[in-house]
Amino acid sequence: MSRPKTILILKPRGFCAGVVRAVDAVESALRKFGPPIYVLKEIVHNRTVISSLEERGAIFVPDLQRVPPGARVFFSAHGVAPQMWTEARARGLQVIDATCPLVNKVHNEAQEYTRQGYSLVIIGHRHHDEIVGLLGEVPAGTPVVETLDQVDELEVEDPARVAYLTQTTLSLDETSAIIQRLRERFPLVKAPKAQDICYATQNRQTALKRIAPRADLVLVVGSENSSNSLRLVEVAANAGAPAYRIDDADAIVPAWLDGVGTVGLTAGASAPESLVQEVVAALAARFGFEHIEEAEGIDEHVRFILPEAVLAG
Repeated sequence: MSRPKTILILKPRGFCAGVVRAVDAVESALRKFGPPIYVLKEIVHNRTVISSLEERGAIFVPDLQRVPPGARVFFSAHGVAPQMWTEARARGLQVIDATCPLVNKVHNEAQEYTRQGYSLVIIGHRHHDEIVGLLGEVPAGTPVVETLDQVDELEVEDPARVAYLTQTTLSLDETSAIIQRLRERFPLVKAPKAQDICYATQNRQTALKRIAPRADLVLVVGSENSSNSLRLVEVAANAGAPAYRIDDADAIVPAWLDGVGTVGLTAGASAPESLVQEVVAALAARFGFEHIEEAEGIDEHVRFILPEAVLAG
């Protein structure tokens, strides 16, 4: 008797505490103040979430010049450069800061290392919103590296006074290799007091590494501009499982499932659970995956308080 086609749903998956805080804050502001509520760029990197908030009256803008003077505007979970705060104050905007507390931690570390006169190296993707914001905290010309070759090309003022920081949504594997190379080049390099890669990113990657050997295929629910979703695809591939990122159930390509008996299913930290369940339903209805198993994993109990501006009153 053949084994039933199985969906292994990973735990944890989907929304992290920072995303929950940011989305809940916008929803609370819409209820409390009414629309429109402006948001600088995307509150989180997920198109479904953005569309849902737009339907309720949120207006997403690429820059602060699109926000009427005196209006309320959210800064996203990814954080912004100090210049954005200066511009917002100059235009009389009412800022509600939804920056993830873990991103704020990295900003604070950047300020402290800069005050102490260290040459900073930032590990991350230069054009990601989180890194764009972080670069506003550090001296002009601070290097951003994402490859070993870029580490080898680094030139610093004093090799004995170098420190590094990392983007919170990176792959543990790629970061560890770069950090090791930094330590080889600069033996006295200072590390953050705690690992900058956020707990949610670590937990999702750890769960996927554990499950990937059991899966013939891994599907990662997440948007194309979600860094942590892209990293999950890489983690699965490195663990030996073919993997694809999908926005939703409609993005599943039937040919991927030819000969597949077990699908591992996870979601990036900005993907809502509703999308995961739609994928489960599609795999069952369209492709005959009859058995659904939630893999044991880490229970996450982290919660962040909402911004004071949407709590007051």
